[in-house]
Amino acid sequence: MSENTTTPSNRPVWDAQAAHPELCETLKTAFYDILDPELGLNIIQLGLIRNVIIEDDHAIVRMILTTPFCPYGPAMIDVTQKKAEEALGRPVNIDLGMDVWDFSMMDEDVRPDWSMF
Repeated sequence: MSENTTTPSNRPVWDAQAAHPELCETLKTAFYDILDPELGLNIIQLGLIRNVIIEDDHAIVRMILTTPFCPYGPAMIDVTQKKAEEALGRPVNIDLGMDVWDFSMMDEDVRPDWSMF
């Protein structure tokens, strides 16, 4: 999987965005429904989807968790795969990254709610 770039706020730029912007928007919309039950924010707001690669016959979603021992991790990964397959109409593999999540990965519009920025 190629190395994705990030914006200065540590927000990911998906590799698929250049070739498939319409599919990326469909995918983001599907991902808005997947909430981290402890934090109450969706996986897009939290910045957990670090990259997406879309090929003709499959897609790869690179995802991280807020903590390596997240008790909801397996369920969130499973739901993410199912939602991605529904949205993209092709098989999707989840590539679970080991990057350490931090608050700079969150959408800037939800950071003020956390009173940390």
